[in-house]
Formats: sequence, C-alpha cells, structure tokens
Amino acid sequence: MRLAVLAVLAACSRSEPVIGDPALPGVTAVDDALTARLGEASAKRGAPYHTRHLGPAGVPVYTNRLVLETSPYLVQHAHNPVSWYAWGDEPFARAKREHKLVLLSIGYSTCHWCHVMEGESFEDEEVARYLNAQYICIKVDREERPDLDALYMSALVALTGSGGWPMTIIADGDRRPVFGATYLPKPRLLEMLRDLRAAAPARLDEAARQLVAATARDDSTHRGAVPGPEAVVRGARGLAASFDPVEGGFGRNQKFPNAPDLELLLRYHRRTGDPNALAMVTQTLDAIAAGGIHDHLGGGFHRYATDRRWLVPHFEKMIYDNAQLALLYTEAAQVTGRTDLAMIARETLDYMLREMRAPDGGFYAATDADSAAPDGRLVEGYYFTWTADEANIPLDDALAQGRHVLHGPPLPDEVRARLLAIRARRTPPARDDKILASWNGLAISALATAAFAFDRADYAEAAGRAATFVLAKLGTPDGGLRRSFASGEARARGTLDDYAYMLAALLDLVELDRAWLPRAVALATQLEQRFADPAGGYFATDASGEQLWTRDKPSEDGAEPSGNAVAISALLRLAELTGDAAYRSRAERALASFSFARERSAPALRAALDQALDAPAEIVIVAPHDLAEAAPLLAEVRKAYQPGRTLITMTDAAPAPLPLAEGKHALGGAATAFVCEATRCMQPTSDPAVLATQLAAVRPLLPDRSPIPLAMPAP
Repeated sequence: MRLAVLAVLAACSRSEPVIGDPALPGVTAVDDALTARLGEASAKRGAPYHTRHLGPAGVPVYTNRLVLETSPYLVQHAHNPVSWYAWGDEPFARAKREHKLVLLSIGYSTCHWCHVMEGESFEDEEVARYLNAQYICIKVDREERPDLDALYMSALVALTGSGGWPMTIIADGDRRPVFGATYLPKPRLLEMLRDLRAAAPARLDEAARQLVAATARDDSTHRGAVPGPEAVVRGARGLAASFDPVEGGFGRNQKFPNAPDLELLLRYHRRTGDPNALAMVTQTLDAIAAGGIHDHLGGGFHRYATDRRWLVPHFEKMIYDNAQLALLYTEAAQVTGRTDLAMIARETLDYMLREMRAPDGGFYAATDADSAAPDGRLVEGYYFTWTADEANIPLDDALAQGRHVLHGPPLPDEVRARLLAIRARRTPPARDDKILASWNGLAISALATAAFAFDRADYAEAAGRAATFVLAKLGTPDGGLRRSFASGEARARGTLDDYAYMLAALLDLVELDRAWLPRAVALATQLEQRFADPAGGYFATDASGEQLWTRDKPSEDGAEPSGNAVAISALLRLAELTGDAAYRSRAERALASFSFARERSAPALRAALDQALDAPAEIVIVAPHDLAEAAPLLAEVRKAYQPGRTLITMTDAAPAPLPLAEGKHALGGAATAFVCEATRCMQPTSDPAVLATQLAAVRPLLPDRSPIPLAMPAP
C-alpha cells in the first residue's frame, strides 16, 4: 500500500489566478475588502501577536483568515504569511474550481513540533509564496475537530505505518487524502510540494481511491453475542506481556500514562485478586509520580516521557491527562489504602483548580510545551527545568540544553516553597483557553469521584460548577452539545466523546446530588438519537453533521478512553440507577457489535465488558433525620473501590424516588446500609464493620476457575 501511494506523488494544477485572498506573498489577486476586514479583526484582537513578521509600529505585516477564528491553535497562525482557511466548504470548492490540491495541516496549540514547523515553514515567506500560488491551505485544530483528526490520521497510518503531529496531509477537492506526513523541515516540505505538483492528475485520483479504501469503515459490523470473561482475561494478559518490569508502564521506549490500561488492570485485580495486576498499577503510578513527567512543584503531569524512565517529558500539560490520572490515583488509593497515592490525586486536582479553571467554572484545555527564556526565546520546558545554580540542590540527568528536570522522592516543603517562588518569576507557558465538553467531562468525573472518596466539599462544588458551565455554554436549544467554547463562542458539533464523557460525569455527580439525574437521562436520549448505529454501538459523529467518505465507530483508546467504552459503562449505570432495562439492552448490543479478537486492543472497552459481566454493588444508605448520622457507614463506602456501583443516600424524611430505594428505611432508629447485587440482597446493617465486609464481597471473573496470574516479563 505504502509503495503504491508513494509512487503516485500526485497533483495539480493549471496556473489559474488566485481569487479572493488577503495581501500575502504570492497572491496576485488581492481582495481589498477581505484584507481590510481581517485588519480590523486583528486590531480588535490586539497583542500579543504570534509572528516574527512585525512592522515598525509592532503590528503584524501579514494577516490571514484565521484571525476570524476562536480556536487558540488557529489564532496562533493568523499572522503567518500563508493564506490559511479554516475547515469548511469554501476552500474545497475553490480547490476544485482552480484544479488545485489542498495542504491540510492538523495540530494543536501546545504541540512543540507544531511550533517548530510553523517557525521553519509557515512563517517563511518563500514557503508561503509557493503555497499561496499553488495550493489551497487549511488549518485544523485536532482538539476542536477530533473527527477530522481521526479520519486523516488513519490515512496517514495506512500510508506510512505511523502517525503524529503536526500532521501534514495533501488532499484533493473532494477532501480525499492523497499523501501524508508528520513534521517536515522546510527543504523536505518544499521538495514534497513540488513533486506532488509535477505528478500526473490521474495518479492523484488513484492515490485518493486507495487511501479512501484503506480507511473506510467496514459496514459488515461484527454481530454476535456479548463476549464472555475470557475477553477480559486476554486483554489483561496482553497488557502484562508488554509491561516494563523495571520502570513500570508499557513498552521499553517513550512512555505514556495510558490510564485506560491501568484501569483495566485495577478491575482485573478486583475480580481475581491477582497480585501481579495490582503490582503493575502501583509500580507504574509510583514511577510516574517520581519521574520528570510529574510536576514536583506545582502538581499535575506532562503529556508523556520521551524515555523509558519517565524522566524527560514533552512539557505540555493536558487537562485530559491530569483528570484521568487524578481519578486513577484516587482509585488506587482506595484499593491499597496508601495515603501517598491519595496525596498525588489531591495535588493533581488542586493544580487543575488553581491553574486550569476558568472564572465561570469550566476547565481550559492545556498549557504549552514551550515557554520563554530570559532572552525571550521559546524553549521547550524552560519554565519547568533548572540549572544546579538556580535550584541549589543536587541535580543529575541534564537535558540537551543543559537544564535539569526535577524527579525522585517528594521535595522537602521548604525546598519546594523556595523553588516555587523562583519559578513564579518566570514567564509561564501559554495556555490554550478553549473549553472542550469531553475533557471537562473527564475533569468533572475526577472531581466528583474524589469529592466522595476524600469527603471534599470543595471538589464537589467545582465539579457541579463545571457541569453547569458545559450544559449552559455548550448546550444547544435542541438538547445537544457543542464541542468547544472559546472567545465567548461555542463552536463545532459535539462528538460521541462529548456526549459520552459528559453523561458519565453527570452520573458521577448523581452520587453527590440526585438533582443531576434528569440531565443525565436527557443526555442519554440525545446520545441514542444522534450517534447510535442500528447494528449496535455508536458512531463518532452526529448523524446530522458533515458526512465524509466514512463514519467511524471507535473502539480503540487513544490518550483518552474510546467514546463507545464510556457510553457503554454509563448506560449500564443508568440501567441500575433507574431500573430501565432498555439502557442495559443498548449497552449489550454495543458490546456484541465489537470484535475482541486482538489481545491488547481496547482496554476501556474490556473494562466496560467487565462491568457488564459483573453484578456491581447497589448501595442504599438511609439515615433517620440527617445524613450526618450516616457518616460512619459512608466512611466505609468512601474507602471502597467499586467501579460501576450505584450509591443512593437519603433520609426517612426525604426518600429517593428511585426503584432501588423503594421500601428502604432506617431500622431501629439508626442509619442503615442496604447492599444488593442484582436480585440478591445482604442483611441490612448499621454496623460499619459489617458493611465493610459486605462491600469487599466480589463476584469472581471466572466462576469455575481462577485465571492464571498475569505473568510479567523478566527485567
């Protein structure tokens, strides 16, 4: 496939005049009205300007259409000399009209190599002159349009065997990819563009047909029964086979946190008691916490480590990583009782609240990998790294630029305070201040779970404020969701992830306040109407949205769990909470529509399968007058790791109008706990010790035989 497509480095075009462009290099037909409009928008937006092309008055020499956008990533490129469009019908119509190819550049605002390619190529007037004359150029924020990112990434992987960002795609006027690459230095980019332009148009069409065929979804959706527990066992064994027994994590090169992998192992340990499964989780979490990927001063975690030891990160901080890791450390603390794991969870959430929360309660997307050195140069990780003289503590493992990353055991409080004070005088990395529905869903879930586990009212309040923000600012009049909120505007249709993650978040909030339940039910209805595949499962995009050559139905996890996995888990919880079996039927139909053939694929989906095969606890706690009377019972529930459980708290004076709560009262004038599994209920109790024993009861994963303990590779 790769050789066939590389052989057709295809393209373009008759030399027709460029029509309707702003005043930029290589533009022969300037649209004066557009130029004036963009200039006015630039003046209104004001400094700082993300460009090296500044005139004597300090204002940008060049302004393109991206100045009209709200995405911080797109706005970063608004003063490139390239005549960028945002994604839409207009640039593709123009490409067809002028018989040109499209340069589609996909990235995100905090991406280090995206910045490098911008500086080398998209800020370069020679490159811009060639692009503006010969190509139609489109910029896409992958975080705002994950559907486009996934589609073109599948084409890039089919073409080259790997992917990454910045993603550089050459497409035709019908939006079909014909060639792709990741980061390209200026000489290679120009060579590629010229080779493509010189190729025969017929080969262009053949390349597009091959890539579309390679990336189109197979409509013969897997149809079978819900898999058995062996699929969960195979997934756990696949993870164990790739585990790094020396440094933790998976693989032996660069390391990613991979929260869905660790979540599956926690669930596997719960159902089997396998000590190796838990050891893999705790060893990895300990290594991450000790590594340079962890911000030892301000809390939170960087995106990933470039080495096996978790030492040298790419320094961007993403809200989705921090939310997932905060949740994972909370759950690991529940499983192990370790206070140090609980401390990391709280520090991470405190960082999110302190540095990543908007005034109205939503959570910003990310902060940049690069930050300004004293001379004004942008240096990757400068804000987070140290020289020995700056830190005045022993340091090792210098990075390429001679600076060091803090790592190892926790710093003494006085050292931490001193270094924080020094760091506060540096220029912090830029923040991507768009607010995404799905990533806020992850943050809300982490906060709500920790609010209950650690009995933190401030976390509960923050979770509720964020949910209120998303539903108010990103909600649509017909009950749907937009994906992104930035510069006071909500844009882009919500994706499956937005609906699924927010549904899960609302259900986590229901444990704290039942008033969120009607919102969760309404969102589940929207999920079904907009995304359901009649054969089972959910498409990534809304049925009424833009239709490209295929409609993906994701099952694999990326940096976040797949939308289908999160949706299935949420539907199973809704079935338990409401007593409506239709939700469970939808979840089981979805599980039956996916293949679980590959051993290590889709850990989040396997975790959802584990939930479907389990009988999660149904816990109702009733106090006579006030929930404070139930504090000793609730303390036992707070300590228990029980994924998928249903928890209802109420008083005799204000019973919950839910099927599980029906007929349950405080017995003998004391707060009483009722613990059930499906149709089997245990003896009601007011004794916290008895409740702890009941909560510890687990349905085995394989009733007839215990799974062989996971075998970790030798060091």
